[in-house]
Amino acid sequence: MIPWLHLDTARVPGGGELRLMRRGAEFSIKLGSNELMNSRLSATEQALATIGCEKIRTRARPKILIGGLGMGFTLRAALVVLGEQGQIIVAELVPAVVAWARGPMAELFGASLTDPRLRIRETDVGDLIRAARSEYDAILLDVDNGPAGMTREANDGLYDLNGLAAAYRALRPGGALAVWSSASDTKFTARLRKTGFNVVEHPVRAKGPQGGAQHFIWTATRGD
Repeated sequence: MIPWLHLDTARVPGGGELRLMRRGAEFSIKLGSNELMNSRLSATEQALATIGCEKIRTRARPKILIGGLGMGFTLRAALVVLGEQGQIIVAELVPAVVAWARGPMAELFGASLTDPRLRIRETDVGDLIRAARSEYDAILLDVDNGPAGMTREANDGLYDLNGLAAAYRALRPGGALAVWSSASDTKFTARLRKTGFNVVEHPVRAKGPQGGAQHFIWTATRGD
């Protein structure tokens, strides 16, 4: 058995500590004893982009905001969906995660970080959402563990009624908010609907057709 190697540690603003681990060609990012992501399990992160962008893929110049860089699976899937004239902004709160993408995990990211359609902002995605008015065609959130987060309490502000109202305002008419979660959450579904979104909940498997743990993606469409 190949042992895990601890490559780096990064503090999360507001508390908590991320650890980047590697075992052979496999990467893992952990918070304490909890694994937040693993390079072998990418199907649901890719689905966040393909499902979340389904309704806006035919727009001429779509603008997409992604909350959380992670291991880049959502970003790379969004680049495939996006047309040549589109734009993607990735908001990553922890600068070390961006450094890991350009350093130890560069082989995972390939040429995605130099794609001219991409801008990376080392900031809280919530700040970008709150500052926007009818700016984005899609907002893809893979922040924390979903609406019931465990990384930092401030993430709860993305998923409460005020945070969802801000996302609604930040989207263009017909735009979509897509949210990744490790578990279903009926209260969150109710909050999305109360905000005015048209909501669909999609169960997805961590390994895609090969099965794995069941995760969930909500697509919430602004109707006006």
